[in-house]
Amino acid sequence: MRFTILRFAKLESTNDEAIKQARQGAEEGLCIIARQQTKGRGRHGRTWFSPPDAGLYFSLLLRPKIDVSNLPLITLMAAVAVHDTLEELYSVECDIKWVNDIHINGKKVCGILAETTETDKGLAVIVGIGINLKKSSFPPEIADAATSIEHETKLVPDIEILVETLTKRISKFYEILCGQDGERKICEEWKKRSSYAYHKRIRAKTESGYLEGITKGIKENGALILKLDSGEEKIIYAGEIEELRAIR
Repeated sequence: MRFTILRFAKLESTNDEAIKQARQGAEEGLCIIARQQTKGRGRHGRTWFSPPDAGLYFSLLLRPKIDVSNLPLITLMAAVAVHDTLEELYSVECDIKWVNDIHINGKKVCGILAETTETDKGLAVIVGIGINLKKSSFPPEIADAATSIEHETKLVPDIEILVETLTKRISKFYEILCGQDGERKICEEWKKRSSYAYHKRIRAKTESGYLEGITKGIKENGALILKLDSGEEKIIYAGEIEELRAIR
């Protein structure tokens, strides 16, 4: 994939800018990077904390030729790419929490938000990636759950090296996803990197309510398989999960 990078000092949202560019006919591989976001967002409309020069605020335009039912795998593909990038550059042990978070030592260092938009060139997918790089005063509501590369490693990341490595990893795994048997291959790569794939006791918040059980892998469209205490298996296509730890 050929990447074109547009850099901004400040944007409301890199995803919004990428959506605008996609609707104007931008090619696949366009990357939007901002030093600051004033209205950065995560899943379910949550705010993504984006102070100046404290993180990588990055959005990528894709025009995938895969079945619409498999579009959720783009989030998994991006998570695998981020996971490998952070481990390679910073020698940290990362974990992917279904479906879109990267954790270090149980705390969130990266979130991924994939959004779609219709354009004259067909469906476009915007992959937003936010990585906490520097020590910052996180808002109280996320202070206990968030971390940064600087906090975990005592290193101040070079954002140019990070972007170069990340785009290479995305290109690699996107090519796999779009190739023969790509859905299965990406799911296998994801499962290798996530402690949530199997044998994790979780609570899942879904549209129909809460479910508790043990994870039993993922389907080839990225949906999570959950075995309830009753023995029944449920397929979770969307929602939020949290690990349930034993009380000692």
